[in-house]
Amino acid sequence: MFILKSVFCRIFQTAFRLALPLLPYREPQIVRSCSQLDRAVEKEKIRSALIVTDKGIVNNGLTASLERTLENCGVSYSVYDGTQPNPTVDNVEEALEIYHKNNCNALIAIGGGSSMDCAKAIGARVVYPDRTVGQMKGVLRILRRLPTLIAVPTTAGTGSEVTLAAIVTDSKRNYKYALMSFPLIPHYAVLDASLTCPLPPHLTATTGMDALTHATEAYIGRSTTRKTRRLALEAVKLVFENVESAYSDGADIRARENMLTAAYKAGVAFSKSYVGYIHAVAHSLGGQYGTPHGLANAVIMPYVLEIYGSSVHKKLLRLGLAAGICSPEDTPAEGAEKFIRSIEELNRRMGIPDRISCIKEEDIPVMARHAEREANPLYPVPRLMTEKELENIYYKIGEFAK
Repeated sequence: MFILKSVFCRIFQTAFRLALPLLPYREPQIVRSCSQLDRAVEKEKIRSALIVTDKGIVNNGLTASLERTLENCGVSYSVYDGTQPNPTVDNVEEALEIYHKNNCNALIAIGGGSSMDCAKAIGARVVYPDRTVGQMKGVLRILRRLPTLIAVPTTAGTGSEVTLAAIVTDSKRNYKYALMSFPLIPHYAVLDASLTCPLPPHLTATTGMDALTHATEAYIGRSTTRKTRRLALEAVKLVFENVESAYSDGADIRARENMLTAAYKAGVAFSKSYVGYIHAVAHSLGGQYGTPHGLANAVIMPYVLEIYGSSVHKKLLRLGLAAGICSPEDTPAEGAEKFIRSIEELNRRMGIPDRISCIKEEDIPVMARHAEREANPLYPVPRLMTEKELENIYYKIGEFAK
């Protein structure tokens, strides 16, 4: 049975790879600060906007420059600050009510990937009022143009400001799933590194490792293009050169700028080449326990890369060369080993644990099932895994022995 499923997965992935040049990918228009959004406001005829964010962003005053710009442009706005770290269907519905109540015609997400994912799902509900969020999960279920969507990242990692995906949690079922459609790509992305400076060290570290995961999975997958390989290599180089500096000194604006660029490039790369089992497992942990996505990716990454074995050795060597931690004399196996160990060391130096303590053994079969269904057949992973193989990953990353 698994052989038949493997054949189906590879045929499905090959068809997607061949269709890549024909698919309507686009990148958002880049704006360098909130104060420069006036042109976008005028061009898009924005009259009333819903700002989608969380209470931490509001309390830290990070929406102030955005609000000033909207006021100067004569645009009314409302604020939804209830977004959870793993945004829920309830978050989307609460914000949607505010959107309609205030006759909004634009969405501005400011914060991490959670705020952007929430705003994307709100936009989908606006243009598909008769569909639930759950009915739009999966690939290419959303075809209508969303209201003007502006993404303002305050973290450097998720890449959600450029991706076609929105990750939403059904809190009633402890299930996290993705909406993946081209209209979900934001129309504008505000890349202002100064907004990332207040980010605490731990979040700087985990979101930075999130960007590294995106670049790595995009590169080692089987649906790459020349552009996505180049962007992934550039992103890996930037992360290894800058994430610790940003972690150690939040005011290092150059490191912050480079990390924002790394996140953007990795986001473009994985939007076209997709991710893999690292993300599938991380999403299941987020749905079951609310585990922050960047933290989950950082912990899981070395384990999954190890499990892939020789199928990724050559590619990990190339990533290691880009990162500056391998030499041209290394064999593929040696290079892969160095790259994996360097990720573990990077995690350790930035205080990221090597295990996830909340995993309960009785939850593993359900999470493995969710991960397998998310990944297969969509993700062009280097090596296909069964549910049982995925279960072993949870045992490896959990704080117990099988």
